[in-house]
Amino acid sequence: MIIDVNKHYLIAEIGHNHQGKLETALKLIKEAKTSGANAVKFQKRDNKSLYVKSFYNQFYDNPHSFGKTYGEHREALEFNKAEYKVLQSYAKEIGIDFFATAFDLKSFEFLEDLNVPGYKIASADLLNFPLQNAIAKSNKTIFLSTGGATLDDVKKARDNIFKYNQKLILLHCTASYPAKIEDMNLNVILTYKNEFPNLVIGLSDHENGIDAATTAYMLGARVFEKHFTLDRSFKGSDHGFSLEPQGLSKLARNLNRIPTLLGSSEKRILDSEKKSLHKMLKSIVASEDLKLGTKIEYKNIAFKSPGGGLSPHFFEDIIGKKTKKNLKEDDLILFEDLEG
Repeated sequence: MIIDVNKHYLIAEIGHNHQGKLETALKLIKEAKTSGANAVKFQKRDNKSLYVKSFYNQFYDNPHSFGKTYGEHREALEFNKAEYKVLQSYAKEIGIDFFATAFDLKSFEFLEDLNVPGYKIASADLLNFPLQNAIAKSNKTIFLSTGGATLDDVKKARDNIFKYNQKLILLHCTASYPAKIEDMNLNVILTYKNEFPNLVIGLSDHENGIDAATTAYMLGARVFEKHFTLDRSFKGSDHGFSLEPQGLSKLARNLNRIPTLLGSSEKRILDSEKKSLHKMLKSIVASEDLKLGTKIEYKNIAFKSPGGGLSPHFFEDIIGKKTKKNLKEDDLILFEDLEG
């Protein structure tokens, strides 16, 4: 995976918003592509090896539950190898990158068998060196979320991954769902830019809106991950803070506009400004009829639109000079109309 630091890279985080339905997942991939995302990302868990038995088997009474126990809930949201191949193939067909978060070693092996081009490492695994080591040794792009951590923790993870792989992208993240605006702390991106000048910095954005990404871009972020759904009212804990297709389209549009909006650093008069400037600018004109030989006083001049004559800032240069011809009220007063 190649991330162009001169452009943005937008990841539509599908996660488990497909509700375990292959048809829904395929539609999410299509809508992400149509909305302007560069990649779709899923989440892969081998639940029985990820959770202790008591946690896996606990009763799960929740409006968003897809099973009676937490294990049943999580299993209902997982796709098998054949289904992943269908999703991967479709993403390739329509031209959008496809990868996933590996939450455990078995899931990493599952995804490696699919030869995905990169991996997301979740914030909770920032210091999970056994998992990091396996992923890093794949020599593929790593997107590392850094929520719920200190700068020292991030440095430890960077140093560990760098032992095997330097294709690392750091994602600033607030690990709450949704994240409150006051907890976003986007200035951390500046800290990352200073501490890790050779790394691409991004934002894993759990804020309930589209404002954070454009601000993060201006601070130096170039990779943006945003949860994505077809309908925020769907059953599932992530839908409520995810973007629907229209929202993702607006986010992609806003990010696309930024380089154009920034434009040139040269301050100059633009061709597009000239017509409106002519209408709005003011020229020095005669405030009344002036006979040949009149010595110009301040009372003899006015400043009126349109432009095209002498700019008002020249007024002191014409005071005291005599007219070389008769001028009528509102006539432009030009240097060639005056003696000296």
